Amino acid sequence: MPDDAMPRTMRSAQALVAAGLLDPAAEAAVARVAERYAIAVTPAVAGLIGAPDDPIGRQYIPDAAELITAPDEIEDPTADAPFTPVKGVVRRYPDRALLKPLLACPVYCRFCFRREVVGPDGGLLTEAELAAALDWLAATPAIREVILTGGDPLMLSPRRLSALMRAFGQIPHLEIVRVHSRVPVADPARVTPELVAALDSDKAFFLCVHANHAREFSAEAAAALRRLSRAGVPLLGQSVLLRGVNDSPETLEDLFRAMLRCRVKPYYLHQLDKAPGTARFRVPAEEGLALVEGLRGRISGLAQPTYVTETPGGGGKVPVRRAG
Repeated sequence: MPDDAMPRTMRSAQALVAAGLLDPAAEAAVARVAERYAIAVTPAVAGLIGAPDDPIGRQYIPDAAELITAPDEIEDPTADAPFTPVKGVVRRYPDRALLKPLLACPVYCRFCFRREVVGPDGGLLTEAELAAALDWLAATPAIREVILTGGDPLMLSPRRLSALMRAFGQIPHLEIVRVHSRVPVADPARVTPELVAALDSDKAFFLCVHANHAREFSAEAAAALRRLSRAGVPLLGQSVLLRGVNDSPETLEDLFRAMLRCRVKPYYLHQLDKAPGTARFRVPAEEGLALVEGLRGRISGLAQPTYVTETPGGGGKVPVRRAG
């Protein structure tokens, strides 16, 4: 197939309509959403969508409801900004820090807590900004763990990723490098041997894969995860509890079993952050607790993540507890 005929990531309401993933009657409304929040649906994801509101489509196909901001929704629900000592770094815990080398993703989740800042423009740190971020990490000996996030760090080229791993290796007090990514399930073709090799690190290294439904573990995604696992990369899973996506015991069980089949250990199940325009995805915490508790005795302890929520004002993640 010629390069110009290869399937491409869809980035507009018009492209979604042309692909049969959006009702033409919704095109104008979704075009307005796109003026504020980025759209990206990879061919790999598009092939999993049966309808705009099925569990996969609901995560990625925009909806006019995104332009309605509920009173309790805020632009920076995890409070990144007040905890940013230098551009690209967020420190909310004494012993670890986030590094956001770019703000581009292979896909844009409709519930993203950084949806106000991520997009195809990329927000790529300049060489000087990245150097300043690395200098801050090197000058802060309390930091034992760095978490690469964004955006999606696996959107970086293998050359850039390899350079980052080498830079981390030169910081003596860093013990752990963690990467959070959608790439293995949303764009598995990116997980090339070159990318896997670029993740080689002298530090303890973990890759945390974001997936919310068992169908995201396609044959291609499973193969990508197998390449990582066979290279010795420990795989963790993180998910968000989402209305209409995984808000039943059966769908959560299927999701966590699918992770384990791909050698991904379920790590975190997140309560949805209150980002603007995401109310349609919300599951009350009490309902979430009942779902998680219902899995006890039903699936292996290996399949059970910790159900967490962000504390207000950037206090970090804590396990969800019953009120009172």
